[in-house]
Amino acid sequence: MDSNDLTVDVYVAPMRPFAGSPARGPGDDPMWSPMSSTLIAGAEEAILVDTLVTRDQVDSLADWVRGFKKRITGVYITHGHQDHWIGLARLQEHFPEARGIATAEVVERARFEASDPSVSAYWKASFPGELPQTAVLPEPLSGTQFELEGQILRAVSLSQGDTEFSTVLHVPSAAAVIGGDVVYNGVHMMTAETDEQSREAWISSLNAVAALNPKVVVAGHKSVGAPDLPESIGASQQYLRDFSRIVNEGGGAEDIVNAMLELHGDRDNPRTLWHSARTAVAKRG
Repeated sequence: MDSNDLTVDVYVAPMRPFAGSPARGPGDDPMWSPMSSTLIAGAEEAILVDTLVTRDQVDSLADWVRGFKKRITGVYITHGHQDHWIGLARLQEHFPEARGIATAEVVERARFEASDPSVSAYWKASFPGELPQTAVLPEPLSGTQFELEGQILRAVSLSQGDTEFSTVLHVPSAAAVIGGDVVYNGVHMMTAETDEQSREAWISSLNAVAALNPKVVVAGHKSVGAPDLPESIGASQQYLRDFSRIVNEGGGAEDIVNAMLELHGDRDNPRTLWHSARTAVAKRG
């Protein structure tokens, strides 16, 4: 590795309870999946990729970041779900120079989530008293790439992850992709915003990630201690194929959950699987 190459380090907030509806089946307890924030660092400066959710999570992340003794200049947001950007306000209390940045489409989705009454109410109800009083939105990038200490970072827009207009951040000098919620690693995938067609688009997005030939792949939702390896790309694709096939076989939400657990029972947080299965049944009619 050259002396001017960037380094990639990953912080994972473990799975934790949230104020969701009570369990309606085994493993359906209201738990929030483990999630990551990634530090990309040069010799003196660094950026983070994605924030966490609650004030306590962000405070712990900030303590971890301080150990690297870098000047935090920015926070890149991969997609518009609030759990990946709502912590920006708290992060800026720790690192005032850390300007949030994202693609224009991600900024628009974040603005919608912040301003839509029902969506905003969902997040506040899920984490009562734990979120910033006033949201800070990322600012739109003027292009598709930016620099950190002379090294290029590329915002790669993809049509579909677990939501539309998802992106990944490509770090060529580290042969790394920070995958947001396009890639999952050891955690049940949230498919509730998809149907079979958009899951095929998601699989294509994962092909685009693989085409970058990364040696390091960081998933937005990953198990604590899971290695950040490119194998998570194919594993995510297989999960999506299995989910679509099982949904098409018919049966109710419990049938889908049981069939998926037979194949992917080692993944964290079946609550997400239950939610995805119920949504798939409802869409199927």
